[in-house]
This record gives sequence, structure tokens and C-alpha cells, in this order.
Amino acid sequence: MRVSFVADSSAWGGAEVWLTHHLRRAGENGATPSLVCAEPVAGGFAAFPVARAVVPLTRHADAAPATRAALAAQRPDVVVVNLVDPASNAAAVAAAQQVAPTVGVLHLVGDTRSGEERARLVCLYRRMAGVISPSTEGRDQLVGDLGVDPARAHVVPNGVDVPPDPAGPAGNAVPRVGAFGRLTAQKGFDVLLAALRRVDVPFEAVVGGAGRDGEALRAAAAGLPVTFPGWVDDVRGFLASLDLFVVSSRVEAGPLVLAEAMAESLPCVSTDVGEVRRTAGEDLVVVPVDDAGALAEAIGGLLADPARRAGLAARARARAVRDLDAALMARRTYAVLSGVAAAAAG
Repeated sequence: MRVSFVADSSAWGGAEVWLTHHLRRAGENGATPSLVCAEPVAGGFAAFPVARAVVPLTRHADAAPATRAALAAQRPDVVVVNLVDPASNAAAVAAAQQVAPTVGVLHLVGDTRSGEERARLVCLYRRMAGVISPSTEGRDQLVGDLGVDPARAHVVPNGVDVPPDPAGPAGNAVPRVGAFGRLTAQKGFDVLLAALRRVDVPFEAVVGGAGRDGEALRAAAAGLPVTFPGWVDDVRGFLASLDLFVVSSRVEAGPLVLAEAMAESLPCVSTDVGEVRRTAGEDLVVVPVDDAGALAEAIGGLLADPARRAGLAARARARAVRDLDAALMARRTYAVLSGVAAAAAG
């Protein structure tokens, strides 16, 4: 089975990490992968020994002729288009559908537009050979808002590389709280900082990542024991320095960084986004979105209770081993793709 993956993104993020897991595991799942990637993210895929075409970014564009030509040259049996949100990658989806049966992977729910633009999206998505989302919420939007056939809509929870030697917790004398991601409103780091101001037990905190809100977040952290190291290349090393990990996001499907923290045996607190409660809610502390008070209570309570942190850490690791391994995610994804290829062939 020849599978072409399309990465039409303006910046590296969880959707691109998802793609790397599937590129690495293609062979063991009976697939030969190739890649068509937009210029802004091309560097992140340079090390992968697959056929690769670099094309202009077409997010929000009306057409993607270079993407279509690159896909046609790769002659795939199935095309997989990474969807940042339902509407912005429409040109790449349309280009892919002109070449081979197309499966969209919706990483985040989002605006499905209105009027004529929405009508065009509905037509586009109804032609999908399949769609995958890491969350039930994403699947529901594809089916309910965009008319995807429910039989072609699948939920495949996100997964990560689960190391055999988990590094956490660090055991710092003053517990260290950590968070990591793009410094944008979606990630809710402003809520995290507001929560940390209410925590009345000793702590240090570190927020890894880069983004357009970095300067404002650093200003908001004035007076707090919080550092911003910038973008983190060594995620495992970053997590190994922590005693507690926090996801404060406003919108997610299945946060990859949360699964990475759980795999490193870190106790975790997360907002109630995407599939978090369904996939791991018993093995971490879940709080409402945009609720600094609840987040502060959860963080402070765990910082004050080392035994509870240790118990959560062990449960998080066990959950990651059982349910959150990238190998399991890839097997489920390629099973969907195999079904699409078989239906097209026969």
C-alpha cells in the first residue's frame, strides 16, 4: 500500500509529530510512505528516508496545484491530509481528492464557516474516503457539521513513544511544575500563570515553548518563580526535570505532550479538553477549562501531598504503557487506510 501524507502547516506542532510517528511505523504496517510538505515545516521531516516533495503553503488558499502535481508523481493508493482545522486545509484536500482516495486527519475542531463556503466544505468532506480524529468531539463535528458518512469516520486516540526507562519525577527539593507548547491563547498559559499566583506552597515552574504570546506571558509572570527557556528540542530532558506536569489548554483533541509526560511517569493535571477525561481521566487530575481557581487548587493540593503525586505518577505510567503507545495508534490508523485502499481496489 502506497500512502502519501500531506502536511500543509505554517508551523511545527502536534500534527507534525503525529505524522512522524506514522512515517516511522509505515513498514511494519505494510505501507510505503511518501510525503508532500509545505515549506515552513519541511525541515522537520528532512531526516526521514522517504520520498519527499516540498511545496508552497496552501492553508486558506483557493487551490493547491503544486500539491496536486507532487501527489500525482508519487502515485499513492491513499492520500492522508493532516487537517489543522476543518476549513483551512480545504485546498490541499481538494488537490488530494483529484489524485487518490483521501483520508483527512482532523487534529482540532474549528470553524466550519457559513453560507457558500460552508456548502463547498460539505461537498468536499462528503467525498472523503475516510476521516480520522483523535477525539470523539472531532469525529462528531465531521459527521454532524460536514456530513461525513458515520461509517467512514473513526476515532484513533493519539499515542507517543513510550520509553522503557521513564525519567520522572525529578524529586527536586522545591517541587518543579512544568508545561510545554506553543505560547498562544489556545494553550491557556495565561490561566496557568493566574493559577500559580494562588498557589500557597513552595514551587518553581518552567514553561517551555515559543510563540506570538511569549512577551505578554513573560510580563504576566513578573514576580513568580517561573522561567521561560524557549523552544524545547529535548522533550525528554525537559520532562525529566519536573515533579508535576500541567496542561492548561482551552482546546485540544488528545494532547501529545500530556501523553509524553505520563509516559515519563509524571503526575499530571489537565484541563477537560478533547479525549483527556475519556482516555486517562482516572489517572490524572482533570479541571474545567479557563478556571484558574480550580487549576490552582489541583496544583497546590498535589504539591502539598508527595504521596498522592507518587501514586498518580505510577498510574500515569501504567496508562501510557497500556493505551497511549504510538505503535498502537499507528496500527489503528493503518488499519483504516488499508480498508480505504481495499475498497478503492475492489
